[in-house]
Amino acid sequence: MNTMLRKSVLGVAGLAFAGGVFAGPIAAHADTPAVAGKPAAVQADKPGVDKAKLIPHGVQGAQSNIALNDEQVANAKAIIAATKKAGLPERAAVISIATSLQESKLENLGHLGDANDHDSLGLFQQRPSSGWGTPEQITNPEYSTLAFEKGLKQVDGWQDMPLTQAAQTVQVSAYPDAYAQWEQQAADLVAQHWNN
Repeated sequence: MNTMLRKSVLGVAGLAFAGGVFAGPIAAHADTPAVAGKPAAVQADKPGVDKAKLIPHGVQGAQSNIALNDEQVANAKAIIAATKKAGLPERAAVISIATSLQESKLENLGHLGDANDHDSLGLFQQRPSSGWGTPEQITNPEYSTLAFEKGLKQVDGWQDMPLTQAAQTVQVSAYPDAYAQWEQQAADLVAQHWNN
């Protein structure tokens, strides 16, 4: 399905969210280069976290990893909490965190002036003009995660897709393969914080 048709289908489908606000595909994306960092010390074997559920297809391609500050870790935890609230499994949190790592490096970005890609905001670089919500909603980590995951749930078979394909179907990025590089770090974060 080509991008324009996918945008139309997703737009028409409504991606209804929160009291009549309509979410649509996003054309804006953070394309900052990956920064090498120390890998997080993660116990992926924690009771209750099934590694096979986190990365069922194995990672695709070279992986990026950045050192996270307290705010970025708090945003990852907020994504996990929203995923649980939505009743979705750990895999949805991995896809969501990897998407946010690509789009904003897990930073809840406001308007970046001339550096802004259109009117993209928040953890997922969602656009008010594309129907994702108001700037206040989009910069709320719970709201933006639930909006992204509402779109994810409308992707037939997302649970069985490679991460980058599932994320790209929702985000409609100009860089469709970029999400794959964050799968291991996202899985590590979910393994570390899912049961906290």
